[in-house]
Amino acid sequence: MNAVVIAVLVMLVLSLLRVNVVISLIIGALAGGLTGGLGLDKTIEVFANGLGGSAEVALSYALLGGFALSISATGLPNMLVESMLSFIGKQGDQRAKSLSKILIIFFILLMSIFSQNLIPIHIAFIPILIPPLLYIMNELRLDRRLIASVLTFGLVTPYMLLPAGFGKIFQGILQTNMADSGLTVPASDIPAAMLIPAAGMLFGLLIAIFVSYRKPRNYLQAGKVEASKGVYSKRGILFSVVGIVAALAVQLTTGSMIIGALSGIAVIYLSGSIKWNEADQLLTDGMKMMAFIGFVMLAAFGFADVLKETGHVAQLVEWSAAAIGNNKALGALMMLVVGLLVTMGIGSSFSTIPVIATIFVPLAMQLGFSPMATVAIVGTAAALGDAGSPASDSTLGPTAGLNVDGQHNHIWDTVVPTFVHYNLPLIVFGWIAAMVL
Repeated sequence: MNAVVIAVLVMLVLSLLRVNVVISLIIGALAGGLTGGLGLDKTIEVFANGLGGSAEVALSYALLGGFALSISATGLPNMLVESMLSFIGKQGDQRAKSLSKILIIFFILLMSIFSQNLIPIHIAFIPILIPPLLYIMNELRLDRRLIASVLTFGLVTPYMLLPAGFGKIFQGILQTNMADSGLTVPASDIPAAMLIPAAGMLFGLLIAIFVSYRKPRNYLQAGKVEASKGVYSKRGILFSVVGIVAALAVQLTTGSMIIGALSGIAVIYLSGSIKWNEADQLLTDGMKMMAFIGFVMLAAFGFADVLKETGHVAQLVEWSAAAIGNNKALGALMMLVVGLLVTMGIGSSFSTIPVIATIFVPLAMQLGFSPMATVAIVGTAAALGDAGSPASDSTLGPTAGLNVDGQHNHIWDTVVPTFVHYNLPLIVFGWIAAMVL
């Protein structure tokens, strides 16, 4: 059996059975390493060495958590909550509530899209933006599974389609690796080739909004969410905005989420907007809030390194190529499914492209696919699994923001909804693109 298939299946089944994701990743890595012939000692060694690769990411998330709670302490969320509640209306006017839901969904969607292209900060905005909005979402009985789906759409679709920010990086990696594998395509052709797969993502988003999660869902007003409703000062608001701008500017300048978050924290602390004797506890609480993501990312890097060490990632790609024969329709489908498995195992669509391009590009050319169709196959195969993977930051980010009060399950409220609404349409629309382009 292929170690990648075994490891991913073990990890997914355990996660769906509500086993902690970190434990699921560790057990999945052990299963993959043993299946791949590494042996127990070697598997543990490779897994442990892989943990260091995510140390920077884990620390970034921890500091962002501290930054998010520091902003909450300045009073900015209080102002936001009061403004939104006044818009909803004291009498609970149904029309105002409907407009508020639309406004929140559109605002979150816009911010998540901007985080990939216009202001490329990826998931850094989520722990700052989402927790203050939870009070309002609870008042409106807005299903958080819908918000998770909106966030993940905005984190994935823009880099597939738009050649700016993370999209420029993704499409550059795609173009370079396709050229190295024997097929040169103009950069301008990639967005056009990815248009149909991106339409699949949009289809999934519309189903989530208008069908799956349109009904109200009840949540308790408790803990940090309820505490966000209260007193605020103009000074606190001013310096929280300055802190956010400073954090974004420094991150974009240095390319480091760590330095960016640290800059934002420094602005707020030095401004005196929060009491100095409360600062340490706020930072500690913020780190605790984001600790789950940090530990999952640590385990995910170790998991991915074990799979790479087995050599079965390339074996899976080669096996699928051999099984396809000369059947174009089957070939397109098989390449997409293998891309899904590899991305869910590695945890990154960007890292998946070099793995699959070396085999899939020559295979697609042999089967008679056009250059545009080949771009669609490889690009979609890489993007598949980014949404719906328990260890992807495209699912971990939304969970970190939506679960600050413990009412949003990572697997059943983020991973499963995004897998169903995005991976399944992506396979269908990616296959259509391969056949018609």
